[in-house]
Amino acid sequence: MSFEEQLLMDLKAEIGVRTERRRRVTRRLSAGGAVAALAAAAAIAVPLLTATAAPAYAVSKNGDGTVRVEIKEFRDADKLEQDLDTAGVSADITYLPPGKGCKPGRGKTDGQVALGPDSNAAARMVNGGLDINPRRIGDGRTLMLEFAGNDAESPETKKQQVLWSLTASIITGHVKPCVVIDNPDGKDDASGAPGQPPAGD
Repeated sequence: MSFEEQLLMDLKAEIGVRTERRRRVTRRLSAGGAVAALAAAAAIAVPLLTATAAPAYAVSKNGDGTVRVEIKEFRDADKLEQDLDTAGVSADITYLPPGKGCKPGRGKTDGQVALGPDSNAAARMVNGGLDINPRRIGDGRTLMLEFAGNDAESPETKKQQVLWSLTASIITGHVKPCVVIDNPDGKDDASGAPGQPPAGD
């Protein structure tokens, strides 16, 4: 249940309690009074329901057929996978705490370049975002992305910064679930410097 849905349920419950109190005290509640009470509640509810949290990521298509991903927060991995699938990219996204990784052997790899600076790679880091080429992944394969990081406050700016690293692989067939292990070596394909989020701004 989302934050907005929970707020709406709480608001409806509060309206019910208040209406019941009025009925007990006055023994009568006119139709006009009921409409006024509901109208007042709606005036409170609408701003609460429309005030949503900023999206954790953005997915868009580039003119060359690649799919761009900009990750702003490490959340909603399942939804990101669904949106990438809609855009033609089969992906498995895992967000991990800092210093952690997934146990190796999550699936069969065939030597394809998953992440790199050139056009042979399935994904490239470009201007703070990740450009994914679905043609480089191919049918029956999944781009597996493991992000490890967290938010940390910078003493210089007093702002939250994301410290992160990224490991990428292309898996043929089934992708096994991530078994979280310590990753002290930090052997990742890409890393983000403090103050630079995984993508986006």
